[in-house]
Amino acid sequence: MKTSYFKIASALLVVAATGCREHEPLVENLPREAVSFTYVINGEYPLDYYVDSEIEFTSTSEAQGNAVWSFGDGATAQGNVVTHAYDKAGTYYVSLTIEKADGEKVEKRQPIMIADIKPLMNINPFEGVCLVRTTMVSFNIELPNPKNRKEEYLWIFPEGTTTADGTPIEQSTDTLPGEVKFSNVGSQTVRLQAKLDGRMLEEASINVQVGYTDSVPTLYYAVKGGNIMALKLPQNPPADMKISPFDMGVSSGQHPFNMLFKDSSLYVLDAGKVFNYVADDAGMGDGRINVMAKDGSKVETMITNAGGAGYEDPYFGYVDNKYLYFANRLTGICRVPLGDRNKVFNLTDYPYFVKNQRLGYYNTTLAYNSLNANFCLIDNTWYWGKVYGSPAIYRFTEADILEKDISGNGTAPEAGQALAGNSVKSMLWDEKNKIFYFTIWDEGYGGLYACTIEQLNAIGNKKSDLVPYQLKHTSGLPLQPVTEAGKGEGSSNEWIAICQLALDEATGDVYFGYRNAGMAGNAPTGLMRYNAATKQIETVLEGVEVYGLAVNNNPSQLF
Repeated sequence: MKTSYFKIASALLVVAATGCREHEPLVENLPREAVSFTYVINGEYPLDYYVDSEIEFTSTSEAQGNAVWSFGDGATAQGNVVTHAYDKAGTYYVSLTIEKADGEKVEKRQPIMIADIKPLMNINPFEGVCLVRTTMVSFNIELPNPKNRKEEYLWIFPEGTTTADGTPIEQSTDTLPGEVKFSNVGSQTVRLQAKLDGRMLEEASINVQVGYTDSVPTLYYAVKGGNIMALKLPQNPPADMKISPFDMGVSSGQHPFNMLFKDSSLYVLDAGKVFNYVADDAGMGDGRINVMAKDGSKVETMITNAGGAGYEDPYFGYVDNKYLYFANRLTGICRVPLGDRNKVFNLTDYPYFVKNQRLGYYNTTLAYNSLNANFCLIDNTWYWGKVYGSPAIYRFTEADILEKDISGNGTAPEAGQALAGNSVKSMLWDEKNKIFYFTIWDEGYGGLYACTIEQLNAIGNKKSDLVPYQLKHTSGLPLQPVTEAGKGEGSSNEWIAICQLALDEATGDVYFGYRNAGMAGNAPTGLMRYNAATKQIETVLEGVEVYGLAVNNNPSQLF
C-alpha cells in the first residue's frame, strides 16, 4: 500500500508543477520470471510450426547462469539463444534449466505443437461455372519444405478426366499437371500424394464442383451419418456421362426426416437424437430447423428446441410463401415465419397452428397419442398423416380448427378421413398432373402408391383395395419398407423406411430414400425415383441411407 500512496502523491506533484494537462501513464517495470523463454520460426512459414522448420529459442530469464535446453524429442542444447528442428509431428514439452553460479537450478517447461507437412491445394480462378466437358481447370500447390528436401508428386484424377486436347488422364507425376476438364457431373475429387526425400506425406484432395451444360433442377438429400448431398436432374444426359452427387460439406444432422426448398434456401428439419418414445423425455429435446443456402455457402439456425421436451422436436414439415409449418412427434403442427433466425422454440411464441384436440375427430378416431407423419395442403384442405391410434389421413380446412381443446363429442370436418386404417408415412401432391402419391409400410402392402383424389376418396377400408394403385420397381416387385425390429432405425409405428417424397416438376418424377434392410427379392436400400414416363420405380443410387430430401425446381447449371 505504501508504494501506491507514493505513486499517487508523485502524480499530484507533477500536476501541481506543470499545470492542467493530460495525465501521462505511469510505467511500472514488472520483474521478469526467474526462468522464461520465447521461440520463433527462422525462415519461411513464420506462422506455422512445421516438421523441419528451424525454430529459434531465446531465454528471457531473470536468473543468470548456464542455459540448458531439452526439446522433448531427446535433443538438447546450451546457450541463451539456440535453434532446433523437429523431424516428426506432435506435441513436445520444451524445458529450459538455468544453472546458477551457486549451484541452484531453476526450470521452466511448456508445450510446443509441431504440424506435419501437407500439400496445400487450390484451383486457379476461372470465369463462371465449371461445366462438364467444357471448362478447363488448373491447380496450384504450396508444399512447405523448410530443408529443401527432394519433392515427388503423384496427382490422381477421377474417372473421365482429360487434358486440353481430350486425352484421358488418370495420373500425373508433374509438379503441376496443367489444364484438365471433367467428363462427369458432380463433386470431382482430385487427390495429390507427395513425398519429401521419399517420406510419404498426408494425402491432400480438393473437390471440383462440376455443373451440367444445361439448366436443370437439383435434388438435395440428407445422408445418414453424413452430409447433405445435391444431385442434378437432367432428363436426357449423354449415355456415357455419369451424374454424380455434390457433397455440400454440410452435416445432415441426427434425424433430418424432412427437407423443404423455398426460393434459394433449403430448410432441414432435424428431429434430434431421440425420436422414439421414452418414459420421460422432458428436457431431452435437441431438434432444430437449419437453413442452408442453395450452394452450401451459409448455414443458419432458424429455430432450436434444445432443452425442451423431446416430443416437441421438428419431425415433418410444409412450407408456403410466409411460414414453415412443422409437426412434432404426436401433438400437433406449429409454424415459424420464414425470416426467423436463431430462435428458441416455445409454445408462447410459436403456439400450435393445429393439434389433435382442436379437431372434431378427437376422441372418436383421432386420439391424444396419435403419431404424426407428413402433411400437405391441397386446394385449401390440409392432409395430415397419422400412423398410430386409428391411422389415416385426417383432412381439414383452417375453418375446421377449433379455438379451444375438446375432450370429444366434436363434429368431424366435412373433408373427412382418407385411407382409414392405413399407416401413411409420406405423401405428395403433384398439382400439375393431379396425382396424389403416398407411402404405406404395413406388412404385405408397403411401398409407394399413386392415384387421383377421386380414387383416393373411393379406396375402402380393406387393404386389398390399395393394390390397383401400388407402384412397382423395375425388378417387377413392389417395395416393402423395413418394419422388422432390429433391421433398421425406429420402433413400431415409427420406422425409418421412406421418410419423405420430393417432386421434379419438370418431369413428374418422384424421388425418395428407401430402407429395405436386406429383405430377400426386394429392391436394395438406396435413393429411388418413380419414373413418371415409364411408370416404374428405379434405383438411382444403391446403398445410401437417405432421410429427407427436396427438389429445387428452379433450373440451374450448378445450384
